[in-house]
Amino acid sequence: MPIQRIPRWVRKRLAGGVLILLYHRVSQLALDPQWLSVTPQQFAEHLEVLKRHYQLWTLLDLQRRLRVGTLPRRAVVITFDDGYRDNLYEAKPVLERYDAPATVFVTTGNIDGLREFWWDELETLVLEAPVLPNPLTIRVKDKIHSWEWDGGETDRTASNDQRWNVAMNSSPTPRHKVYRELVAVLREVEETARNSALQDLSRLTGVLRRVRDTHRSLRPEEIARLSDEGLVHVGAHSVTHSVLALQPPEVQRQEVVGSKNRLEEILGKPVLTFAYPFGTHTDYTPDTVAIVRQAGFHCACSNFLGIVERNSDVFQLPRALVRDWDGDAFARQLDQWFRD
Repeated sequence: MPIQRIPRWVRKRLAGGVLILLYHRVSQLALDPQWLSVTPQQFAEHLEVLKRHYQLWTLLDLQRRLRVGTLPRRAVVITFDDGYRDNLYEAKPVLERYDAPATVFVTTGNIDGLREFWWDELETLVLEAPVLPNPLTIRVKDKIHSWEWDGGETDRTASNDQRWNVAMNSSPTPRHKVYRELVAVLREVEETARNSALQDLSRLTGVLRRVRDTHRSLRPEEIARLSDEGLVHVGAHSVTHSVLALQPPEVQRQEVVGSKNRLEEILGKPVLTFAYPFGTHTDYTPDTVAIVRQAGFHCACSNFLGIVERNSDVFQLPRALVRDWDGDAFARQLDQWFRD
């Protein structure tokens, strides 16, 4: 058969390729509106599938092999973004049980324990507030955003549906609509504007801003513990988890280099890997890639789907976002990703 008539997925398998998986959390949560968490039981099922059918590589091993232009077939790299505490207490024990290496990309701005990630605070202030003002009006930077609805939907239990997440097409109650739309707004502004908006929401809803142990970031000593046996590597994920493409180059440099320096101070060794916050093609720019390269990182991960092939850009590595699937569904999804 002429090579051009061989199906693309067959040619990809013959040429070799690596799939980088993107996780965020391993935890059993009452609410997960961003759909970031995989339960510990299902994470163990994922690793069972991976150990049985795939080679497991570290991200730095992949980077070295890319440099020389040789890749295996059906190999997988495990990564986590953000740096939640459950990466140490829930994910790492399962990784150790299966001797599965991973890289955790840590956002350093929250490791002092003074605040949660903004999307988690928004969950508390909107989805769990006992009462939402009707209308709800809030200023974000120089723009006013307002929501008004018929009736008096203020019952938190009516909207506290743990199955709902922003990947769904519908917003079943007004507060789900508020949450969804505020996520889109706050994602596009810098840390100071987000913090001001969250403070206003706290005042309007009467819900105090707090750091829940279930939702906090790793502390400095926990970052060191996560990394201390060598199975889990720590990478950088910016300081404030802002969309770098919306920031001037100097601010981008502060975000990239600042997170690297802080983690190296904690770990006492070089931090060589980076993941772009949010990570889609529109969330960073060629300037961002140049800054990451100049900062001394060896590779960087994005957040768009694809298989790493021999010609992949080592500073824009694609990843596959993993959701809370059972082992069978995860196995089917892996097979599909390697075929696409």
